[in-house]
Amino acid sequence: MAETGSPPAAATGRTLRVAVAGTGAFGRNHLRVYREMEGVELVAAIEPSAERAAEVAEQYGIPVFDSVETALAADLHLDAASVAVPTVHHHAVASQLLEAGVDCLVEKPLAATLAEADELLALAEKHRRILQPGHLERFNPAVLAIEPKLTRPMFFEAHRLSVFTPRSLDVDVVLDLMIHDLDIVLTFAGSPVKEVRAVGLPILSAKVDIANVRVEFESGCVANFTASRVSTERVRKLRFFEPRQYVSIDYARRDVLLISVAEGFSVDQAMAAGAASGFADGLPGLSFTKPEIVPGEPLKLEIASFLKAVRTGAEPRVTARQGREALALALEIQRAMVEHAGKAGLGDFFAGA
Repeated sequence: MAETGSPPAAATGRTLRVAVAGTGAFGRNHLRVYREMEGVELVAAIEPSAERAAEVAEQYGIPVFDSVETALAADLHLDAASVAVPTVHHHAVASQLLEAGVDCLVEKPLAATLAEADELLALAEKHRRILQPGHLERFNPAVLAIEPKLTRPMFFEAHRLSVFTPRSLDVDVVLDLMIHDLDIVLTFAGSPVKEVRAVGLPILSAKVDIANVRVEFESGCVANFTASRVSTERVRKLRFFEPRQYVSIDYARRDVLLISVAEGFSVDQAMAAGAASGFADGLPGLSFTKPEIVPGEPLKLEIASFLKAVRTGAEPRVTARQGREALALALEIQRAMVEHAGKAGLGDFFAGA
């Protein structure tokens, strides 16, 4: 294993030795990406399920251990690991790896509670390890294209809808789906949260499956979030407005549309000019543009960013502190949903969530 506080692997010119803890749907994707990357050796996986372990061992030709303890005891000389186990186990798995001197990419959310998240942050700082939360949408090519062009977002509308699957039912829809948009909006808004209002209901599972949230920031910015995992369609969209500009992001299509309003824009003058030209070029004073999108798979970009931080020791693009902030907002939303359920007389229906 890596020695605590050891220099980045790049300092010795070594190939990075990595492992993946958890080989469910997310973990399998991490295994695939690591295997495809140059300068990286996928040396092990950690999976308590004997059936999954056998599948992974056969497919990737690597040892699969049933626990972090047995993997560390094998002295694999690990530099880094992805933690893709269920959320309730994030703290237990990541803390053991960090204490062993292994840099960690932890799937979202960073932990199940703020106390656990704070312990992970403290361990990463103590052992001088990289701790990166897996907020995948931060590496969506559409987000990467628009982020440098931001001015002052003042109103957000986020919709994230999915059909029901038995995946990730250990957490509610806020920690499962909405947290992606919470992280993006927190990053884009750049302001402390002032007020949270939320309503949510369990529909097909024991936890909240659909939620609607309104967040107001100290800056005056307002954000509305809708997340559902019981929809008949799959939607991943974020729209926001800033002075003289409207932006629409389609995460699934990795596409961005910008509508800008020219200085001195007048509706009357624009309508008159447009009528004279038959609106051949749209409404004068409005410009529709699509920023250049650099293609890329978000997970590959995320893991490449993580490994760059591992090699250089630099702060990752998505920091552990940002992961904590997104978790804190998600937990506040959960509290607001419980409060609303009580006021609405839905306490019994909501109790199991």
